[in-house]
Amino acid sequence: MVRKTIGWHLDETKGRQIQDFQIIGYAETRAEGLRMLAEYNQNPYDVNVAKVTFSEVYERWSKYKYPIISDSNAKGYTASYKVCGILYDKPFREIKLCDLQLVVDTCGKNYPTLKKLKGLFNQVYEYAMKNDICNKDYSQYVDLTGYRNKNPNKRDRNIFSKDELARLWAHEANPYCQIILMLNYNACRISEFLDLKKENVHLKEQYFDVVAAKTENGVRKVPIADKLLPFYEAWFERSPCEYLLCTTEGQHLDYFNYCDTYWDPLMEEYDMKHTPHDTRHTCISMMADAGVAPTIQKKIAGHSGAMSLTERVYTHLDIQTLIDGINMICPV
Repeated sequence: MVRKTIGWHLDETKGRQIQDFQIIGYAETRAEGLRMLAEYNQNPYDVNVAKVTFSEVYERWSKYKYPIISDSNAKGYTASYKVCGILYDKPFREIKLCDLQLVVDTCGKNYPTLKKLKGLFNQVYEYAMKNDICNKDYSQYVDLTGYRNKNPNKRDRNIFSKDELARLWAHEANPYCQIILMLNYNACRISEFLDLKKENVHLKEQYFDVVAAKTENGVRKVPIADKLLPFYEAWFERSPCEYLLCTTEGQHLDYFNYCDTYWDPLMEEYDMKHTPHDTRHTCISMMADAGVAPTIQKKIAGHSGAMSLTERVYTHLDIQTLIDGINMICPV
C-alpha cells in the first residue's frame, strides 16, 4: 500500500494524536511503491481520478467524441477498442508504454489497422491528459515500424471455388445468401453494393447504376445476370427503405453490421473462409476464364487506370452487351 500523511486527529480513547492517511495506490514491490509516492509528491493528483480504468476513460471519451465524427470513424475506433481487452480494467494512470505495445504486438492486425489502433491510443491519452487522469502520454511512443511491410493476417486473395458457389446456390432461398451470390456475379465493391439505392436499380432494363465510387471509372452501369434477376426483384420488394439491401429490421446495411451479423455467420455455417472483397475477385476471375472481352470486363468491374485510350473513348457500350458478358459466367 502506498499512502501519504495528510493530517492528524486526536484519538480520545488512546489520548494521543493519530495520523490521517490518503491511499495513493498499490504496488507489487517496495521500489515500485516508492516511485509511485515520488511521482505523487512531485505532481499531486486526485487519487479517485487515479482509479479510473482504461474502459472508463474510453467510455467518457467516446461519449463526447462519437457524436461529432462520422459513423465510419466511430466504428473504426470501436473496432480498435475491441482488441484492447488486456487494458480494460487497468487503472489508466498505471498503464505504461509496455502495456500499449503489448496490445499492438499481440493483436495480430495488419499495418493499416494498427495505425487506427494507435490513433485510438492518441485520442484517449489526449482526453486523459486534458482531464488530469494522467500526466504522461505514452501513446506517442508506440512503435509500428516493424509492421509497416508486414501483415500478420495476410493471405492470398481467395476466390470462391466452383464447389463453394454450388453450395451457395443450394441455399439461394436465404435472402442473405442471395447477397453473396449477387456480389459474386456483379464484380461490385462491397461498399458500392451496400450503398445502392433502389432509385438507381433498373429492373426492366436489367442493370443498376453505381453513382459513387473510389475512382472515376467506378461510376458505371452494372449488368444484372438473367439468373440473378429474381434476387434483385425480391430484394426490391422486400426492402422497406430507400436502399436495395437492408437489415432484418429494414434499416440500411453498413459494412460492419453486414459482416458481423450476416456475412461471418453464413461463412461459418457454410464452412467457407472468405471476405466480402473476395466476391469481386471471383467475378473478375470467372469473366477472364469464360473469355469475356477485356473491354467488357473493365466496364463491368469499373477498373481504375486499366483502360486504353480507345476503350475510354468507347463509352456507349450497349447495356445488352454487358448483360451478355455477365451471362457468360452465370448461364441459366
